[in-house]
This record gives sequence, C-alpha cells and structure tokens, in this order.
Amino acid sequence: MSDVTTQTLFPSPKTAQAVIISVGEGVLAGITLAMSAFVMRDSKVKFMPLEMDGRRVKPEQQVAYIEGDIGAILGAERTALNLMSRLSGIATLASKFVEAVKPYKAKIMDTRKTTPGLRVLEKYAVAAGGGTNHRIGLYDQMLIKDNHLAAVGYDWGKVASAVSSARKKRIRTEIEVQDIAQFRKALEICPDVIMLDNMGIKNVKEAVALRDNGHFELLLEVSGGVNLRNARKFAAAGVDMISIGALTHSAPALDFSLEIVG
Repeated sequence: MSDVTTQTLFPSPKTAQAVIISVGEGVLAGITLAMSAFVMRDSKVKFMPLEMDGRRVKPEQQVAYIEGDIGAILGAERTALNLMSRLSGIATLASKFVEAVKPYKAKIMDTRKTTPGLRVLEKYAVAAGGGTNHRIGLYDQMLIKDNHLAAVGYDWGKVASAVSSARKKRIRTEIEVQDIAQFRKALEICPDVIMLDNMGIKNVKEAVALRDNGHFELLLEVSGGVNLRNARKFAAAGVDMISIGALTHSAPALDFSLEIVG
C-alpha cells in the first residue's frame, strides 16, 4: 500500500540517511529481518547492521545505519521496528531466565504458545537470548499431554504402546504428568522425557530422586507456574529442562526508534 504522507511531501526521489536506535536495554534479535523489510521495499537501500543478534544493547545505542530513498526508509520503518521490538523483547526475557538458573544444568525452553505465523521467528529469538527450542509443531516430537491421557481414559497400557511405536520410528517421546502417582506410571514406560506440569517444588524434588534411582537417561522437564522468582529453585532441584510459555506470549517489547540523520 502507498504512503500518502511521504509521497505528497517528496513527489520526487530523495536520498536520506537514518539510524535505528535502541530505546531500552536488552538483547538484540531481528536485525536481519529489519534489513529485509527495507531491501524488500527498495533493493537499492543500503542497510548496515552495527550490532548482531544475541548482543546486549543499551539505551540510545545505534544498532543499524540505513541509506536510500526516503520513501523506502519511512515506508519500511514500522514493519522493521515492530519485528525488532517483538523479537528483542523475547530474547531479553529469555536471557533473564537463563541467568536466573545459573550455574545449574537446566535449559530454558520455549513452548508452542507463540503468535500465529511468527512461531519460527519467536523461537529464533528465544535462542538468540540463550534459550533452547522445544518442538516446533506436532510433527517433530511425541508429547502425550493431559488431554491425551484423558482421551484414552488414563489407560497406561495404551500410552506404553504409543511410546513403543514412536520409539521404533526413532521419534523422541515425552509424557506430561501432574502428580507423583502419574509420574510413577510414566517412569515404568521409560519415555525420553517426563514433563512435570504445575507440580510444586516438593513433588519435583521427589520426582528427581526417583529418576536418580536407576533411571539416569531419563530427562525431566518442569512446566507451568515458572517465573523469574522461582525458576532457580526448580533448576536447583535437578531438572534438565524448564519450559516457559511466557517467553513468547508475555515478553515485553524492547523499543527501538528510527531517526533521519541526513
């Protein structure tokens, strides 16, 4: 769509220079997407990143230099900044969780609670912040959740059969449990991962103790109710992974601005 304001002010081509500046402090993500937004608008636009994704930026720090037609620059401005703000906010929040669980082994992981159409980008941002990506969709890992268990009437024999079938196809398997009784059932099946969903720290510690008593290859994942105040406690309990939906559904944006400098 046309930019009536810029076209009216500048009916003829005009070369301009601009910079993108970080308004807040955080972890940068999406700089390449920003470049694509400008170049797709006009292939002659010159875009020079001054920082890389994954780097921490400070307020008033320049992260990119742009030169090209004023119409292309202003026309792509909001798309580029929106993408950078969204992804950098996710990367920043992910980095805070990663720092919160040090020096423990627990990996901070994302979920499928992503913005429609932006899942791959948002998961990329989690990785830029030091996090680890969980499954991308329903196709790349078996995850038997509470609704699956309810749908089969908590028939653990059917669950075991499904896990066995997936294992033969070399598909990674995971079972979600909500209490220690379910955990013991899942432990007998021996999936690759057991997810401890919305379980308190006491039960998480008990599950870790049961795992460490002869099930050393089993990975444990905590999910549900995790925040920056309690993430370290779960990590200290000895789990391997902590998945956090808030990384992608509740991350505050990191603001950026574009300023014409010439």
